[in-house]
Amino acid sequence: MKGRSHASRSNSPLRRAGGDESRNHRRTISGGQRSRDQSSRRERESRRREGEGRQISSRNGEGAPYVLGRDVCGEITDLGDEVSSFLMGDEVFAFLSPGHGGYEEFTVAKSSEVAMKPKSLDPITAAAVPLAGITAWQGLFELGNLSTGQRVLIHGGAGGVGHFAIQFAKAKGAWVATTVSAADKDFAKQLGADQVVDYRNERFEDMVEPVDVVFDLVGGETQERSFSVVKSGGALISTLSEPDAERAKKQNIRAGRYTAQPNGAQLQEIATLIDQGKVKVVIDRIYDLHQAAEAHQALKEPQVRGKIVLRVLG
Repeated sequence: MKGRSHASRSNSPLRRAGGDESRNHRRTISGGQRSRDQSSRRERESRRREGEGRQISSRNGEGAPYVLGRDVCGEITDLGDEVSSFLMGDEVFAFLSPGHGGYEEFTVAKSSEVAMKPKSLDPITAAAVPLAGITAWQGLFELGNLSTGQRVLIHGGAGGVGHFAIQFAKAKGAWVATTVSAADKDFAKQLGADQVVDYRNERFEDMVEPVDVVFDLVGGETQERSFSVVKSGGALISTLSEPDAERAKKQNIRAGRYTAQPNGAQLQEIATLIDQGKVKVVIDRIYDLHQAAEAHQALKEPQVRGKIVLRVLG
C-alpha cells in the first residue's frame, strides 16, 4: 500500500501500498515507549540514536540512508495487485516492519501490518498508537495471558506503552496497579488504575497484594523486586531485560522478555476500543518533520507523558 503518513515519535503520513505490501508506512519513535520511570532504557536508546552501540545493518543489500520511524497514519494512494482488504483513499495506520521508515512523505507497508484508522481520531493522534499500543497488547494478552478478573501490576504507567497498558487491562476487566512518579499519580488514576504507587517514595512490594501479571517497562532493580509480588503460576513480562529464569522456575512463574511485532488484526481491535471510548491517546507534544532531532532530544526528558509525534505533512 502506498500512502501519505504521519509518524509517531510518533506521527507520519502514509501514501502507498503494494504487493502483498501496502506502501502505507509511517514510522514512529514512540516517546510513549519510554515512561518517566525508564531512565536506563531512555539512555540506551539515546546512545543508539547518536550512533553509539549497535550499528544499523544493511537490508536487502542496501545500506544508508536508513529512514527512522515505526508507526504511521495516512491515506492509501497505491495498492499491490493482491491487496483486497483495503481501498484507494482509505485512512489507515500501521506499525511498520524494519526496512521502511515513517519519517517521510510516502512509505510502504505490508497489508498485514495495516488497520483502518480509528474514526474518532485525527491522523496525528492515530499515528501515536501503533507501536506503543501493540507493545502493550502483546505483553499483556499474548505473553501475560491477562484475563478478566485477574490482577496486574504495570511499571511505568505514565509512558506511551504504559498509558495504553493501563487502559487495555481495565477494558479487559482486570484490576490494575501501576508505578509512576508523584507528578503522574492523578494522571494514572484518570486512566483507570485502581492503585497507584509513587515509585520514588513508596515501595510497591509493601503496598500491592500479589498479582497474576507484572508488566515491566522499567527493568533493573524494579524487575528484580517484582518477583516478590507475582503469584505462583503468574507471569513477569518485560520489554527490557530478560527476567531471572532460575528464580522464575523456583517460584513457578512464567517470565520473559519480548519485542513487539507488527499485527494489523490486533491494531484493528485497539482501534475498536478507541472508537468505543474505552481507550484515549495521550500526546505529550507534536513536532514538524524538520524538527525530528528536537523530538529525539525530547525523549531524554524525564517528564514525557504519553507520546511525542512528528507531523510529516501539514
